[in-house]
Amino acid sequence: MAVIKRKKPLLEEKPAKAPRTPSLHDELVDRACRWLKGTCGCTVSAGELRAFTGSGEIPDAIGWRAEYSILVECKTSRSDFFADRDKIFRIESALGVGDYRFYLCPPGVIEPSELPENWGLLYAEESRIRKVVCPTGNIWTSGENRRFIHDKNKDAEIAMLVSALRRQTG
Repeated sequence: MAVIKRKKPLLEEKPAKAPRTPSLHDELVDRACRWLKGTCGCTVSAGELRAFTGSGEIPDAIGWRAEYSILVECKTSRSDFFADRDKIFRIESALGVGDYRFYLCPPGVIEPSELPENWGLLYAEESRIRKVVCPTGNIWTSGENRRFIHDKNKDAEIAMLVSALRRQTG
């Protein structure tokens, strides 16, 4: 009698991965995107948008209005905040994205005195996002609010918008 050995199937079924529990950073990114669309009136917002930009920047959250863009970097620890300062697009501001730039963190992780020049600060409180250092009023492009405006990498922003649109249209 002959014994026939079965070959292993070409594609073995892998057990499904359990869904990952959202981290504090994930929650901050989600809240930042909602803040951009709601409070800031951005028509488009995206979280952790990966696109080939040349600078390697992957914004935690970015939103666009007709007249300007807003970047929100979410930080859950002081070490993460200090590591962010060493990135080339933070050192050379014009390589980064966002006309306006903010850090969003739990209260006390970043102090206003530690902010890079012209950056805003938002605290994620239990039921709201509190503006700690931020342009005032509804018109951010005039008066004292102009100090928050950054030179930016427009080519990188266009690449990000195209990437976001490509994902929406399939």
